[in-house]
Parts: sequence; C-alpha cells; structure tokens
Amino acid sequence: MAKTLKELTVQEVLALAIQSEEEDGRIYADLAERIRKNYPETAKSLKAMHDEEDGHRHRLIELYRRQFGEHIPLIRRQDVKGFITRKPLWLTASLTVSMIRNEVETMEQEARNFYQAAIAQTSDAAVRQLLGDLAAEESKHYEMAEEMDEQQKASGAREKEDQSERRKFVLQIVQPGLAGLMDGSVSTLAPVFAAAFATHASRDAFLVGMAASLGAGISMGFAEAMSDDGVLSGRGRPLARGTVCGLMTTMGGIGHTLPFLIANFYLAMYVAMAVVAVELGVIAWVRHRYMDTPLLSAAFQVIVGGTLVFIVGILIGSA
Repeated sequence: MAKTLKELTVQEVLALAIQSEEEDGRIYADLAERIRKNYPETAKSLKAMHDEEDGHRHRLIELYRRQFGEHIPLIRRQDVKGFITRKPLWLTASLTVSMIRNEVETMEQEARNFYQAAIAQTSDAAVRQLLGDLAAEESKHYEMAEEMDEQQKASGAREKEDQSERRKFVLQIVQPGLAGLMDGSVSTLAPVFAAAFATHASRDAFLVGMAASLGAGISMGFAEAMSDDGVLSGRGRPLARGTVCGLMTTMGGIGHTLPFLIANFYLAMYVAMAVVAVELGVIAWVRHRYMDTPLLSAAFQVIVGGTLVFIVGILIGSA
C-alpha cells in the first residue's frame, strides 16, 4: 500500500528525492528538445534547468552512498500518498510555450515544498543540511525561471517566440478550424432552408440539417487530414488538424439547425436566421483577428457568400 511522506524512512526519502530529480531533469530535457527549433531561447533555459536538476541528483546520490551504500531502493511518486505528480510526457506535446513556462515554475515550487517537508523526516545533520540546501536552490530556480523570462522579454527573444507561437497556432488550429466553420455554416444553409421552405415542418428541417452537418464534418475532417502531412508546411499533425476541422464544420452546421427543434415553424425560422447572422459575424471576426483581413472586407465577403447560398436554399425549397 502507498505510504504517506511522514511514514517514509530517511533512506526512502533520499531514494524518492533521487527519483524525483531524475524525472524532472528528463522532463526539462524532453521539453527543450521538442521546442528547440521554434523557441530556442526557452529551450536554452530548459536545458539549464536540466543541468541543475542533474547536479542535484549527483549530490543526493553521493550522500546516499555515504549513508546507505550502493543499492538505491525503487520508490516512485505514485508510491507516496499525496506526493507531487508530473504530466505524462506524451501530454506535453500539446503544451504551448507559455504553458511550458508556467509548468516549469509549478514544478520548481512543488519540488521546494517537498524538500521543506522532507527535512522534518530526519535528525541526521548531513541529510537535513542537503535537503535544506536543495529547498533553497529550488526557490532560486523559481526565481531564475522568472529572471530568464524577463531577460527574454528585454532582449526581444520572447517577442520572437511569441510571434512564432502565434504563427503555429494560426497554421495548426485557426486555419483548419476556420475552413471547417465556413464550410459548415455556409454550405449547410441551402439544404436546411430548402427543406424548411419545402415542408414548412421544423422536424424535417432539423433532420436534414443534422444529416448535412454531420456528413460535412466527417467529409471535411478526412479531407483536411489527408491533404498534408504537415512536415514541410509546419501545419502540424494531420489527425489534430482533421479533428479540429471536422468538429468546427459540424458546429457551423448544427448552429442554425438546432433552432428547428422549436415546434413553431415560423419562430424556428426567425431564430435560425438570427443564428446565421451571428455565425457569419463570428467568421468575419476570426478572419479579421487571425488572418489580417480588414474587418469590412471580411464581413462583406462572408455576408455575400452566405446570402447567396441562403437565397439558393429558399428558391429551391419554394419551387
């Protein structure tokens, strides 16, 4: 069964500290390697943090050898109740550079809290001194992480990295999401309103809208995922892009489909038209915000396209 920190022996506390320092060092090294190409300055900071953690590990091992010999028992984070945990490494692939900086500060603060709590577990002067020194150094690391951030801001490196992060976000999230939202919002207008005007029945319009939205979402998702492997273009993993595009396509179509759950046909129609106006406004804003398109130009293009498709749906439904 898992023990609490207070139930650990001095030997187990040191073994846990060694394991923790080694894992934190590997996390820093892995993060640095993943972001080295796009965020070199932050990668340098992470490498420096890795070297510090490696130094801590060596000092802990030297003390352990003197106190208990060569064998270090295996005791892991999950073996101690309430002990600090770390995100699985495969999850860190989705962290943005700003989230990584926050994660580093959290890791250092938690490590400092561990050493401060571990001091109470022993009366051995050498062990207490080392644990106290490491707690103080973890506090310095927290301050060092903030200082590195300030240095990057002052040198302009932070601004360059933020610009790189924004470009990456636009390429991998905004562009496929916007393409899906535009397709879902505009292309489903014709079938939904054609069915509505042809039958004057909310239920029929709702079923057609759901089918069109889901079908378009699946189609756009697969099309986006298979269009580019993302290696040369920098557009990221095909699965992620396809998922974003497919979900946004479905959402774009479902938005003006849900009002047809209202039994009163004319009320449902007015609500759906209001939702369409909101959808087109959102698309225009996103294009203006992330694609550097003038707001009036973006609004004009989106409204003209949406209006034409809407009219086609009405004409076909009324024929």
